[in-house]
Amino acid sequence: MILRKSSLFLLILFATISCSRDNCDSSKDLECTNFDISSENKPIVLPVYMDYQATTPIDPRVLQEMNYVESNVYGNPNSIHKLGKEAMKMVEKSRTQVANVIGARTDEIIFTSGATESNNLALKGFVETYAKKTGRRHIITSMTEHACIQETCKKLESNSDIDITYLCPKSNGLIDLKELEEAITPNTLMISIMGVNNEIGVIQDLEAIGKIAKKHGVFFHTDCAQAFGKIPLNVDRMHIDMMSISGHKIYGPKGIGALYIRQHSGGAGLINGKSEKIKLNPQINGGGQEHGIRSGTLAVPLIVGFGKASELMKIDYKKDEKHIKRLSEKLKAGLREISGSRLNGDEKNRYAGNLNFSFEGVDSLNLVQNLGDKLALSTGSACGASHFNEAVGSYVIKALGINTAKIGGAVRIGIGRFTTDREVDYAIKIIKDEVERERKEKR
Repeated sequence: MILRKSSLFLLILFATISCSRDNCDSSKDLECTNFDISSENKPIVLPVYMDYQATTPIDPRVLQEMNYVESNVYGNPNSIHKLGKEAMKMVEKSRTQVANVIGARTDEIIFTSGATESNNLALKGFVETYAKKTGRRHIITSMTEHACIQETCKKLESNSDIDITYLCPKSNGLIDLKELEEAITPNTLMISIMGVNNEIGVIQDLEAIGKIAKKHGVFFHTDCAQAFGKIPLNVDRMHIDMMSISGHKIYGPKGIGALYIRQHSGGAGLINGKSEKIKLNPQINGGGQEHGIRSGTLAVPLIVGFGKASELMKIDYKKDEKHIKRLSEKLKAGLREISGSRLNGDEKNRYAGNLNFSFEGVDSLNLVQNLGDKLALSTGSACGASHFNEAVGSYVIKALGINTAKIGGAVRIGIGRFTTDREVDYAIKIIKDEVERERKEKR
């Protein structure tokens, strides 16, 4: 059976209701797990959703907890009365759930509105605190970072007299570690390299980068919006000083994220030869919430949803990994049957849930738009999307040395927790059909 997208809400609502009625009491433990929205028996809903790097569907178990909190825990967590304390207790539980995924301490997690804010706070707040103090005014990043890192670095270059080195990746999308180390100078303050690329899915060797940073006493920040909960992360083993995280990439709500800020030894960076707690200059001024680093009333339902989603990423890690890898291999094999197809980015060192393909002679924007009512794909980062063919102009694809004008750009296909075999089979068929149709039109 094939349904239209208007039916998807009913499916999620049914899963949530059936979970929360007879099988558990949300007001007591909020620990119901009796649902299976990813069942192969579920009908295909059009458009089939395969844009998991742009955002993920919210997990019904997350939605269940958020609904309870929204209705019952309405106190301001910074109020000192009972309702405020109850809300703060849930906030701190969520903070621990997030910290546990990356081996951090609870007090090292600061809640933000998402990874974009976290990245801005990490770079701007750090430079404003330490550039003058240390006299070091050089940052190393890469040409394939998310737009919010790229744009923040441009602002720092123009407004704060900071020198930025943009490393060009190898043709497979990975950073050359030798080039990274050679780029470090006595003036280098920070390295900022993302964990998993949002467009092509390659996984950078964060542990190796952390070791290089620590060797030279350079601080190490990483944007892990696409990596958090999906690949093994440990801030101590990887010598990470700051990490940006997003809630809606892990089946949680939009509008919530976090920044890990190291407050104990073990990181990469040194100040005047010594390790110290990292302090950031606030970018939002106000009531001094989140240890004075990020003011604003805490959004308790979003934070609780983010915490639950983080917990589920840890609990379901092996299950998700096996499911996504299997479907990824199936989809990859099917698309490679199309003549002139190309997988962009390293095949081995990549997150399986992100496949980036080019089809020779086929304009990727036309492909995505023509399939839009049947299959939800993208031509690149949703944050950088516009009305023109952003895939043909994708700075990530271009950085790999690929002639995007010649190949027609690239299509990003995402697989997640709720993707089914039937959906993958459907995607392979209609992509094949559309590629063939578009090529025939050009003959």
